[in-house]
Amino acid sequence: MAPPLGLLIFAVVLLTQVVGWVGKTVLLELAFSLYTSLFLGGPYAKQRALRRQVLEDKAELGRTSAQDEFAKWAKIQRRIEQSAADLEKINATIASSRSSFATKFNTLLWLLTTGAQFVLVWWYRRQPVFYLPSGWAPAPVAYMLKWPSAPRGSVSSGVWCAVCKRVITTAEEIVKDLLAPVPAPHAVPVPAKPTAKVEGLEHEKLD
Repeated sequence: MAPPLGLLIFAVVLLTQVVGWVGKTVLLELAFSLYTSLFLGGPYAKQRALRRQVLEDKAELGRTSAQDEFAKWAKIQRRIEQSAADLEKINATIASSRSSFATKFNTLLWLLTTGAQFVLVWWYRRQPVFYLPSGWAPAPVAYMLKWPSAPRGSVSSGVWCAVCKRVITTAEEIVKDLLAPVPAPHAVPVPAKPTAKVEGLEHEKLD
């Protein structure tokens, strides 16, 4: 059984707002980490191994004298160059996979949020989300609530979508205000009483 239209639109709008709250970049990082652990374990393991090998070889190269042990020094140097070239290829492969994944992920995210809202509002533009009680709203207001093509006396999918956005945004602002830290009151400095000066002036007058 399909969920009611009003609940479906609200769920899509809420999902869109949650994506905005969390941030697409954060979601992309989480999704790519999961994708990496499932499908890119081999390249990442090879990348880590090559990095470790390059560091070890560079350390060994630093301990080897180019004058006294030239043959060994040259062998280590060639090994470092080969590992660096392999590492560059692996990095390019991973970067290409990440770019492709980001494009597909952002497209999917748009389809599930903004795209889904457009489709729902347009596809159900003639279907009422719910009907208002008879005579509840004046004729101009009732016309606006049914815009663009819903039956008279009902709330259209487009208007309901806008209402859901406004309600969720307002709830977000209220929660932020409630969770915001209350600033500590600033203590107002009390000026010291000039007792010493007054006493000095009184002594001068007496003298």
